[in-house]
Amino acid sequence: MVEHPKPKIVVSQCLGFKKCRYNGQTIPDDFVEKLGDFVDFTTVCPEEEIGLGTPRDPIRIGRKDDEIRMVQPASGDDVTEKMQNFTSEFLGGLDRVDGFLMKNRSPSCGINDVKVYHHLNQPTAADRGKGFFGGQLREYFPGAAIEDEGRLKNFKIREHYLTKLFTNARFREINKNQKMKDLVKFHSNHKYLFLAYNEQAMRACGKIVANHEHKPEEEVFSAYQQKMQSIMDKPAKYTSNINTVHHIFGGISDQLSRDEKEFFLNSVEEYRDERIPLSTLIHMLKSYAIRFDNEYLKNQVFLEPYPKGLIEITDSGKGRNY
Repeated sequence: MVEHPKPKIVVSQCLGFKKCRYNGQTIPDDFVEKLGDFVDFTTVCPEEEIGLGTPRDPIRIGRKDDEIRMVQPASGDDVTEKMQNFTSEFLGGLDRVDGFLMKNRSPSCGINDVKVYHHLNQPTAADRGKGFFGGQLREYFPGAAIEDEGRLKNFKIREHYLTKLFTNARFREINKNQKMKDLVKFHSNHKYLFLAYNEQAMRACGKIVANHEHKPEEEVFSAYQQKMQSIMDKPAKYTSNINTVHHIFGGISDQLSRDEKEFFLNSVEEYRDERIPLSTLIHMLKSYAIRFDNEYLKNQVFLEPYPKGLIEITDSGKGRNY
């Protein structure tokens, strides 16, 4: 069966960990609380870290003399350099991080959808942009699973986030010793997952593992990680999911009765028409893997990309890719 080592996540401290919001409050989040049983959290509040204190007057991002600055209007303090220095020091000091979960719309932690005012002295018109801390995460950790708690209320986004997060954690474990046999097993177990994301890139990963050029292990692991993480930049398309379940089904269909085959194929069409979720097809495939004691399928991450305890009843709702 699929193993799920604990991912290492950096999370905004205000999301239920400490009363460090500008108003002295915290923001409890059910998903963050549930996630805590399955991951190792490192918490951070950039605004407290640069000495603004709690409670504090709010900060704001806007344009000043053709530059994006961070200021505290009530005091008139410009904290741009302080936040930039803390961000580079903190992110530059992190090692082996699998993902980030940030407070949405925060001038410091927000990864997008943050108000960036056209003029700091006239806070009326604003565009949407990145926070000073959250906006730098992809620069330092381009392959990490990065989201905010607001977007994770969407099932498709949450499923993709968790899938990428736990895949990163599994790779981090085998990357510690960089043994080729571990990489071969990793790729084998993730074959169908990567197929659902990008078949061409999945095959490219296979060529990296084959290592016909006899490159050093360190170079092979680095190349594989880059390709693997690029595969998962965006959620899998429902058409790719259908292609993947057909591939899996093709390997076991000769062991099924005619009625069972017909039922499964009809179920695939129901998924195509958005009448059932993908989880229904996956559950059926897992039952076949157990029934026929198919070790190869039982180890396929596609059938269980993250721990069962993180699957919610609402995950079986309507919608493409569900």
